[in-house]
Amino acid sequence: MSHYQRYPAYRDSGVEWIGEIPGHWTVKRLKQTMRLITTKSGGETQNIALENIESWSGRYLPSDTEFEGDGVTFQVGDILFGKLRPYLAKAYLAEFQGAAVGDFHVMRPTRNSLFGRYALYLILNHGVISIVDGSTFGAKMPRVSWDFMGNIQLPVPPLEEQQAIASFLDRKTAEIDELITKKEELLKKLDEKRTALITRAVTKGLDPSAPMKDSGVEWLGEIPKHWVIWKVTHGFNTIGSGTTPKSDNSDFYDGNIPWVTTSELRETVIENTSQKISIDAFQSHSALKIYPAGSIVIAMYGATIGRLGILGVDATVNQACCVFAQPTTFQPRFFYYWLLMRKPILISLSTGGGQPNLSLEDLKNIRIPTPPLEEQQAIAEHIEKKTVIIDRQKAQVTEAIERLKEYRSALITDAVTGKMDVQSHRTKECLSA
Repeated sequence: MSHYQRYPAYRDSGVEWIGEIPGHWTVKRLKQTMRLITTKSGGETQNIALENIESWSGRYLPSDTEFEGDGVTFQVGDILFGKLRPYLAKAYLAEFQGAAVGDFHVMRPTRNSLFGRYALYLILNHGVISIVDGSTFGAKMPRVSWDFMGNIQLPVPPLEEQQAIASFLDRKTAEIDELITKKEELLKKLDEKRTALITRAVTKGLDPSAPMKDSGVEWLGEIPKHWVIWKVTHGFNTIGSGTTPKSDNSDFYDGNIPWVTTSELRETVIENTSQKISIDAFQSHSALKIYPAGSIVIAMYGATIGRLGILGVDATVNQACCVFAQPTTFQPRFFYYWLLMRKPILISLSTGGGQPNLSLEDLKNIRIPTPPLEEQQAIAEHIEKKTVIIDRQKAQVTEAIERLKEYRSALITDAVTGKMDVQSHRTKECLSA
């Protein structure tokens, strides 16, 4: 932020995360500038829950969810802070009256002490969130107490200056957010381009002039005339799964046999696993098999259903993974890309309510339009050649988004802790206009 002017004089704030502050600023505890509201709701028409607040931005996210239970009433101008998992940085400056349902601290800025939007930026900076998160209690559901939060020390400039800082940040963060949105839209377009490339290659081939025939599958349409539709069982000598060794024997998880779980399935080559099992564990379970490197793995159920991976090493798997090994009529990477293209449809075929799943039989009976092996190889190579370019573009865009987010965060921190004089910057802008 070197292009922004600093204040004429600084002093030590006495608070590590704040550092130096302008000489005319003060330091106050949060509870000296905002008071906790605990009034129970009484039939408010608009409720708000944690899911309605976007992390770090302070934006309100409308939803159709009907929230039940007692809440805490809030007014326009109150600040709602999500005390559950505070690292999510969910805070909202209320623009309507309602009830905060769930894990919230509802805080009301003291009149003539703290300006609402400045307070929101102050709370949503990494210094405060880091301190708050470090104080939480409860391992599975960490929360920050009001006793701790109320004693956090904050930099407090004069009210007029707070308003100037908030206006400056409103303007600058809106510009940054617009750039981020445009780049996120570009990412979506690159994803769509990647999907379309793979879909076209594995369903129509690489020769646009090839004679076509009706596939007999409505969603698929025509396929090259010389392609044959095979069941997956015809394409691999081995299709199987695995299991989980007993957890009460610690020696079972102190070996060197890679053991793949669905957490390792991330549409990449699996070179390493978070856990390795021993030969004793392997020999104690007939359901465990060693599958060779190059095998294709898909998650059959749970939150990761449909995820894919390619074994980069010989490995065994748990019961939630299905492995396609020892190919005959399928080139593994062609099959991998076909599964990747079909992922949404595969998930739609799953059964079960709370935890949908794909069975081994479901996967074995999938029918795939299959070109000759040589053509499958050419298609896989074509996809890899083209997608590596798209993936490189996506990586560059993602890196640019992260830089913008880092700049946004640093800008907020520098502004609310007085490391830059936004009023002098605004004066320069007016003079140059």
